[in-house]
Order: sequence, then structure tokens, then C-alpha cells
Amino acid sequence: MDRLAIVADKLECTELVTRVARAIDRCDAALLKTLFHPDATDDHGIFAGSAEEFIDWVMPVLATMKRTQHIIGQVLIEVDGDHAAGESYFIAHHAMSGPDGDVLMIAAGRYLDRFERRDGCWKIFHRHAVYDWSSETPLTDKYDRAEPGPMVFGMRGRDDASYFHLAGRGVPTS
Repeated sequence: MDRLAIVADKLECTELVTRVARAIDRCDAALLKTLFHPDATDDHGIFAGSAEEFIDWVMPVLATMKRTQHIIGQVLIEVDGDHAAGESYFIAHHAMSGPDGDVLMIAAGRYLDRFERRDGCWKIFHRHAVYDWSSETPLTDKYDRAEPGPMVFGMRGRDDASYFHLAGRGVPTS
């Protein structure tokens, strides 16, 4: 097989992993739906079912959190024709309200993904989250989000600066 084609396939699968993280952190259900095949499945331990059911489940869960940020580390993709298997390390930060005040919960682990190319398009067919460790500490975010001044803060939804930037429209300042 052509080595450049394999590299392109690996890059497409890796981009799916990063786009899932973006969709989750921006609470963009529409984007998330485009990354999975219609018959895809997801197993996050506390949820197991179709990818569509996962999206319907996770969006309200995310709405209970102040902010999230999923960091994707090393990504290993093994391609076999129109099928690929991937292992992607993650560290997921969750700023949440707790019974004794705001907390930062960090979960770290790996996404074990199965990808399939159908009609020339790679998408995720199955995702399984494997957890390696977690921690929780008081949230110590010191930014004044009410009066940001010249700073631009990340937002959930399509008003986030990244949507403007990636569409070539610059970064909004307010």
C-alpha cells in the first residue's frame, strides 16, 4: 500500500479524535454527530449505547459543568484497508459546582477507537473510553470573567472565538 495514503488515512482518523474533543468542549452536538457513522457505538463506562444516544446523554451532562477542556496526547492509529484502530491518550478537565464549592475534576485515560472508511469518508464506528486515573481539587480559576478587559475567554457553542477564526473571520474581541 502507498505509504502516503496510509499517512493520509492516519491523519484523517487523528483529526476525528481532535474534532470530538472540540465538539465536546464547545458543546456542539451538531459537529459531534458528523464524526460518527450512523450505526456507531460508544462505551464510556457510565454510558454504553449508540453514538447518537451518547450525544443525547452527554450534552445535558456537560450543561451541568462550567467548562471542560479535553487535551489529546499521543495518538496511535493502525490502518488496515478501510478499517483502523486507534489509541489516543486524553486528560479531561471539568470545572464543576460541588457541594462544598467549585471543583476541578480531572480524568485521564485513553480512547480506544475503531474507524471505518465508507464511501471514501473516515468516521468513528466505535469508541471505548479506558480510565487510568482521576483527581479532584478546589477550582482556583482567577480570571475575572465578568470584566475580561482585552482577554478573550473560551465559550461553549458557536460563539467561541475558534469558530470565527477557523472560518477566516478573525477573533471577536467582545
